[in-house]
Amino acid sequence: MFPTDLTSTLTGASVRQLRRWNSTGLLVPEAQVQPRLLYSFRDVLTLRTVVRLRSEAASLQKVRRAFANMPALDFTEHPSRYRFGTNGKTIVIADDDGNTIDLVQSPGQYQMHSLAEIFAPFTTNRGEAVVDFLRPRKRLEIRAGRMGGWPTIADTRIPYDTIANLLAGGDMTPDQVVDYYPEVDAEAARDALDFHSAVRSRAA
Repeated sequence: MFPTDLTSTLTGASVRQLRRWNSTGLLVPEAQVQPRLLYSFRDVLTLRTVVRLRSEAASLQKVRRAFANMPALDFTEHPSRYRFGTNGKTIVIADDDGNTIDLVQSPGQYQMHSLAEIFAPFTTNRGEAVVDFLRPRKRLEIRAGRMGGWPTIADTRIPYDTIANLLAGGDMTPDQVVDYYPEVDAEAARDALDFHSAVRSRAA
């Protein structure tokens, strides 16, 4: 499960937005542990899609309407299952046959997003850079089937925050991490600490 600060860093949604979108029902995390919001890997992908759509001038009102209209059109699975697109005026969804269906009822040409495009870095409508989802730092990576999608040191199962926490107190240097984790070189340790700092900066 992903806490709000990590979810915010990986999706580009602010912690405040995450709380608002939960309270208004736009995206309620699949597994909540009150009073904390904890998001599933699928929730994180959906939130990243929402922020990407909004970065292309789709209003939050249209996103809400699109999501609300999905069940009536028989799109009843988790939103991360589907491909969405926008022309800035409306939002469409692709069915299993590749047909696009307007979720807001407005005609136009649409830019459909592949999963690769959702994973790629982009800029929010607030002008903030959103990290590459699969490589949030050069030596960190995310794989859905590894550690539940939790960011790890590349090519290992070592969580980024395990390494960052070793360094955060200042008692160990990046060069010393290899003595405890032979798979983690100094540059990977620095990436882990840098990403950890970015995540913590979003904590409420």
